[in-house]
Amino acid sequence: MKHTGLNRRQFLNRSLAAGIGASFAIGGTKSSGRVIGANETIRVAIAGLNGRGGSHVNSCTKIDGVEIAYLVDPDSRVYKKRLDQIKDSGRKVVPKTIKDIRLALDDKDVDVVSIATPNHWHSLMTIWGCQAGKDVYVEKPCSHNIHEGRVAVEAARKYNRIVQHGTQSRSDKDWALTAEIIRSGKLGKLLVSRALCYKNRKSIGVKPNAEPPAELDYNLWLGPAIDRPYNGNYVHYNWHWFWSFGNGDIGNQGVHQMDIARWMIPESSSPGGSATYPKSVLSLGGRFGYEDQGETPNTQISVMDFGQTQLIFEVRGLPSKLFLGEGIGNIAHLEAGAIIGGKKFIPKGKAEADAIPLEKLGIKAEADVVRGPGDNHYENFIAAVRSRKVEDLNSDILDGHYSSALCHLANISYRLGRPVPFDQKTKAFGDDKEAYEAIARMEEHLGKEHSLKLDGLSYNLGQKLTFDAATESFVDSPDANKLLTRPYRAPFVVPDKLA
Repeated sequence: MKHTGLNRRQFLNRSLAAGIGASFAIGGTKSSGRVIGANETIRVAIAGLNGRGGSHVNSCTKIDGVEIAYLVDPDSRVYKKRLDQIKDSGRKVVPKTIKDIRLALDDKDVDVVSIATPNHWHSLMTIWGCQAGKDVYVEKPCSHNIHEGRVAVEAARKYNRIVQHGTQSRSDKDWALTAEIIRSGKLGKLLVSRALCYKNRKSIGVKPNAEPPAELDYNLWLGPAIDRPYNGNYVHYNWHWFWSFGNGDIGNQGVHQMDIARWMIPESSSPGGSATYPKSVLSLGGRFGYEDQGETPNTQISVMDFGQTQLIFEVRGLPSKLFLGEGIGNIAHLEAGAIIGGKKFIPKGKAEADAIPLEKLGIKAEADVVRGPGDNHYENFIAAVRSRKVEDLNSDILDGHYSSALCHLANISYRLGRPVPFDQKTKAFGDDKEAYEAIARMEEHLGKEHSLKLDGLSYNLGQKLTFDAATESFVDSPDANKLLTRPYRAPFVVPDKLA
């Protein structure tokens, strides 16, 4: 397979990253970063310029004292639109455009790396950034697998870096208020923390393998992923639906809802007072409604056991009716009723029309909610960069790791599954009425809403897996434990542990 050639600087950087000589990329020998005064300019390198990269540019241009020093992307075709975006914002400083993040990490005047790359780059770039003495804003999910997410957390702590995870709902006072109301216990126990990702995803079709465009350094784009031929369905968005690069919609849009669902589950002994890992996970689903090149499910139900609370996650990629008025959202089912979307409460036995605004429950007020500094999620990050206080972050990397890991747990169960005909009713969930209710609605969604003939059609029934939170590993499942990490492509290797 043909890749774009390397210049001498790129070759030396990659050789060093592989461990030939001393380099921050493995050894972490750089300093702990520049001390930034209250009025000093924070210089940012934004990596990944499509999609969320544009949002990062927008956020940086709106915060005083923040300067975009580098635009980083292996595809030079995307530079112009971001340079134009910066110019249109009124900013006068023109950033450098580069393909390799390591050139920015070598610049001692860069303070922050802002990561909006494909998922398979998130953890390694976070680790490299921390080792280079930079603070990091990393988009969701912070990892492509559980092992590398844990190493990213360890890098943030070892090198004393500020690392914010891009789950913006953590800066939303409505959800913070909902969490406080649930923790008060005045609405009874939380029985089900439900997350919904009903987001229309059309067929991506089938494209042939080909030579990469001349403007794209495909070797850099692949990075840590296994070597595979270029395909037009990977670059720039549909990589989400391939296991080598993405994590399906549960690990894309769904990470936001997974994070909220986990946040809502009280656990006094865990960081932030929220649950971390479930006792077990079971996931099922498939890719229905069309045949295309995508590998990840467009329809998925995942059930996780957190003791007195279940977390149920539903993915629907075909157009769907809303559930209790929610499509992309969260529902907290409590003994006294349900909190919908962090906005309203439906008492038990009542209809949606009888919903009560949360603030009128008289349990907690928005004034009781404590969030970190800054008016939005990115401002919160920049404020923490200046204060050097991890506790100022609304979504520290540790929270990002746990919420991303739940998505990975669901996908591991799914990937180890077997085909089961729809007309053979599963007993895999025992006497779990809530799980079977979700499956029944899924079948209605596919059969009635989309006229799929379920007789003779199969879905993938995942394995029920028991998880040990203390060791972040599965109990008695070697196949599942293999999927906690992945083979890495040198020199883009996430280490087993930090040096």
